[in-house]
Amino acid sequence: MALRCALELLHIEGDGNDFVKLVERRLPALTFHMRSYFWLDFQQLNIIYRFKTEEYSHTAINKFNVRPESIPEWLFDFLPTNGGYFIGNVSPARMDFRWFALGNCIAILSSMATPTQSKAIMDLIEKRWQDLVGEMPMKLAYPALETYEWKIETGCDRKNTRWSYHNGGSWPVLLWLLTAACIKTGRPQMARKALELAEERLVKDGWPEYYDGKDGRYVGKQSRKLQTWSISGYLVAQMLLEDPSLLGILSIEEDKIIKSSYTRANTMPPRFQS
Repeated sequence: MALRCALELLHIEGDGNDFVKLVERRLPALTFHMRSYFWLDFQQLNIIYRFKTEEYSHTAINKFNVRPESIPEWLFDFLPTNGGYFIGNVSPARMDFRWFALGNCIAILSSMATPTQSKAIMDLIEKRWQDLVGEMPMKLAYPALETYEWKIETGCDRKNTRWSYHNGGSWPVLLWLLTAACIKTGRPQMARKALELAEERLVKDGWPEYYDGKDGRYVGKQSRKLQTWSISGYLVAQMLLEDPSLLGILSIEEDKIIKSSYTRANTMPPRFQS
């Protein structure tokens, strides 16, 4: 999204040709990498499930040496046949399989996601509505980290106990991102449903910063009230539904620059070569 916005601004300025060339060279490579190696759907999960490890030749399929046993149990039931999403960090032998709302919504709005991938993301949200939206739109991340894991991953911030704050908490500010993604993919009815859920609680609860609990039922234990971004998230969502043409302010359509002839790498990345 940053590169796409920079490209538009540099073209407008007219004197950033060197930077335009850098962006135009970087954007297709980064987009291809994200679409290929960070995307997870039922088909890709089945491929990872059958990965062989310690493949270091030019014929390697498991490019990042991901170990199938690292796939968490919850994922097999969570991922529907028709649905997918962009995962978190990919590093040697480790993938973060959690769902992150912010990144996936921005992937749709920036057109980093292909139309097919955008549809799959929305299919996932629709099929896992109770998990990802619940009673307060919407989950920042899913699922929550349990036991000792949340202490390691979140710096042991006490707000980040399971299903709270950044560890599976529900954030009203994400309502505008969800609404924008719904409108771009032609599913305004999903956004209206989420908005109705929010309207039942936000005013009564005093516009809190975040909600706790697996379904987002409880006002966060350290949630501040009268939060500007919670109010703004609701207002922007309402405005987008009333006038969908406003989406053009927030969304960038796919450009020919990010359509390339790249294919999956047939050699290991340099840092993984001996």
